[in-house]
Amino acid sequence: MKCEEARPVAPGKSTTGGKLPPKKTIAIIPAGGAGRRMGTGQAKQYLRLQGRPILAHTLQVLQESRSIDEIILVVPEADISRVRRDIVKAFDFKKISMVLPGGRERQDSVLSGLDAVGEDCRVVVVHDGVRPFPPASLIRRVVAEARRGRAVVVGTPARDTVKRADPDGRVLDTLERKEIWLIQTPQAFPAAMLKEAYRKACADNYYGTDDASLVERAGYPVVIIPGDSRNIKITTREDLATAEHLSANRRSRVGRS
Repeated sequence: MKCEEARPVAPGKSTTGGKLPPKKTIAIIPAGGAGRRMGTGQAKQYLRLQGRPILAHTLQVLQESRSIDEIILVVPEADISRVRRDIVKAFDFKKISMVLPGGRERQDSVLSGLDAVGEDCRVVVVHDGVRPFPPASLIRRVVAEARRGRAVVVGTPARDTVKRADPDGRVLDTLERKEIWLIQTPQAFPAAMLKEAYRKACADNYYGTDDASLVERAGYPVVIIPGDSRNIKITTREDLATAEHLSANRRSRVGRS
């Protein structure tokens, strides 16, 4: 991890003394999964969904969002040429400014993208490459909250009883369900805040379960807004079947509109 490169951006500073241009909102898309749980022998982000790679569906939503100015895509280093040819060029994703090599863990891949974010960025949105159905309204809302200086994630309330257990399956306690949220992406942050959180995590060699956990650890409050149950992350064959159903329903609604 290139910790020394993750420097916080000083907001509102101009080296010319003139008026600063509007700051960008940049989406970082980590798409480095190996697809082991899918059991297909192919990385899940490249599996076909309604005839297109899952990753292309995800990128299409961000390409069409007026809240996103630029996209940084992070993929396995061996896949860069293929992704540029078969996804970025083939689907004409003009907002993608860079395709960068990822790291061993998801957090390393996000950092690779974050290192490339310049001082013209105000807000960073992180979204999973295999989460192809984020509603446009959800993207707008998380960006708006981050532009107000808040760290924001989306999630759905737990519906089932949640228990904590030891490695042998013995129940340790039952958690208060009304306090439990299942967190999704997109997650949005002021750029300087996220860079500081990553820098602190690097210094301590700390790996969190999501980007918000690093921000929490750095001492910043994180706000949850209600997500969407259809905003699924595709990691198993069952998820892929659900995604096929959701995608087909979307297409039929568009066809009737």
